[in-house]
Amino acid sequence: MNFEREGRTLYRSRHGKFLGVCSGLAEYFGFRVGLVRLAAVLLALFTGFWPVIGLYILAALIMKPEPVVPPADSGEREFYESWASSRASGLDRLKRKFESLDRRIRRIEDTVTSRDFDWERRFRAGG
Repeated sequence: MNFEREGRTLYRSRHGKFLGVCSGLAEYFGFRVGLVRLAAVLLALFTGFWPVIGLYILAALIMKPEPVVPPADSGEREFYESWASSRASGLDRLKRKFESLDRRIRRIEDTVTSRDFDWERRFRAGG
């Protein structure tokens, strides 16, 4: 579930008082945090505490936490979204990336440690 609005994404804020739901909603919709908290308290008073508390906890479970460092580009944002939604897919993606890097490093090591590379290096050095 990805909510985006004018370049903003709905996250639980890391600077909130309790789970960051009100702060995240305020940042997403461009409201002041105090107004969102006041609306939540008034809603709880007029409808009963349990429905609002249940919805608040449900929202905290559904909303992804705000990234510690804001993503610089769409690739970083995509990675964070995949990581936050499914840790297993994020770990699988990291594993594939490191396996690819490992293969590249092995090819470089094979080239550098081969006899042909040594002969070529000696030839270029002049003897």
